[in-house]
Amino acid sequence: MMRKLLYEAAQSMMTRVVKWCWLKAWAMNIAKRHGRKKANVALARRLAVVMHRMWVDGSEFRWTRAGISQLQRHSSQP
Repeated sequence: MMRKLLYEAAQSMMTRVVKWCWLKAWAMNIAKRHGRKKANVALARRLAVVMHRMWVDGSEFRWTRAGISQLQRHSSQP
């Protein structure tokens, strides 16, 4: 059941979501090289990995990579 939901989420992210994020750009790049079906499967797996990391460390999803670098700078300061 979870596989179907992840695939559906990936498919809707590729087709219906208007706002671009690093994840969608990554999947569209794969779709250009390997086709849309493989890109959907890759995006579904990537979504699972991202959701697992968010669950483990309690973080929130960031739409841009800039938020990640700012977070890393703040965590490295004493």
